[in-house]
Amino acid sequence: MSTKSNFIILVIFISILLGCKGQSVGGTFENSEFIYYGIPKQISPADTSAGWNQKGQKILLTGIVYQQDGKTPASDVLLYYYHTNSEGRYLHKPEEKRSMPPNDLGQTHGYIRGWVKTDTSGKYFIFTVRPGTYPTNDEPAHVHITVKEPNDIKEYYIDDFVFDDDKLLTSAKRKKMEHRCGSGVLRMVQKGDLQIGERNLILGLNIPNYPHKSLIKVNSGNNVGEDVFSFTPFHAWGPDKGTKTCPVCKYGWYHGILYFVGNNPDWAEIKQWLIFLEKESKQREKYLKVYFVYGNETGYNKSKREKELEKIGKDLTLEKIALTFVPSFSDNLSEINLNNISQTADNTFILYKRSRIIDKFINLKPTDKNFNLLNQSLDRSINEYFDLEKPGKQ
Repeated sequence: MSTKSNFIILVIFISILLGCKGQSVGGTFENSEFIYYGIPKQISPADTSAGWNQKGQKILLTGIVYQQDGKTPASDVLLYYYHTNSEGRYLHKPEEKRSMPPNDLGQTHGYIRGWVKTDTSGKYFIFTVRPGTYPTNDEPAHVHITVKEPNDIKEYYIDDFVFDDDKLLTSAKRKKMEHRCGSGVLRMVQKGDLQIGERNLILGLNIPNYPHKSLIKVNSGNNVGEDVFSFTPFHAWGPDKGTKTCPVCKYGWYHGILYFVGNNPDWAEIKQWLIFLEKESKQREKYLKVYFVYGNETGYNKSKREKELEKIGKDLTLEKIALTFVPSFSDNLSEINLNNISQTADNTFILYKRSRIIDKFINLKPTDKNFNLLNQSLDRSINEYFDLEKPGKQ
């Protein structure tokens, strides 16, 4: 190759690098210029939209915004929201002071829009009406959200708030979600006449070009703040013995622990963990479901694997824990592959609540310190605003 050709390739390569560095955080998005229109000087952690006064289901959108670690609350984070009315339309109402007039293209954010700013605990509260679906009936009902951190990072959009019980929120649409700042799927709880949806946000999570403070590689399991993907392991021991049942679909409302072990099982340590987790399951009763998911791909034989786990269940007299297995963590028939569990990690613990990952631990030894670590994580995620039960309970 000639010197001239090498020079051209070098110039192109440098241009690409500079171009990547120059890209804005989160990328451009439609109608971003509307975010600050009519913004008040003082913004509180709680806001009641103009939609609260219209007919329809009253809802509260609430949660905690966290720093990149998913554990430290982030204060003074601005959240801008807007959504359709209960009929699925963006309307301009001149009598509403927040109403967004249409631009030259006829685009508007409507009159149901507003802002909240997180308090010192990272909390926010949005009281509004449940939006309707578009008249075209081609998209799930949703609430648009934009984040502006109290720093020089430009505002960026995140996954819309959508509703788990929406028939238009199909499996195909769920799989296409970007999980920007975590999953946007709301699992609503009925409290009197109010429906409550809890969503915690993790700043920068899955946001393109975000200046992360650390580049810690997630080497087993999806991120805290994302949903646990449904999967169907074989149940060798427990209440669903002899079936292929999705743990998250059937028992995803309260706290759950998925304890994964792949190609490197240490059965002495596994049994210590199972004894501890059985004790916790009994103490927390219906508020904790624990699943051991074995995915050793070496010498896999379904019948042999089933008998192996069944023997452990009998030997340890397990009553609460389910012992399950899959051919491997890359298996796509069970769809365990969607959860991105490492085949070679000694173990992976995924803690979830309302089907959303609240914490994750990799390669934990069965020590008192680590037992307390899991307990503290479960206790920390107990809802601080409401005693939320399953939908329909009051």
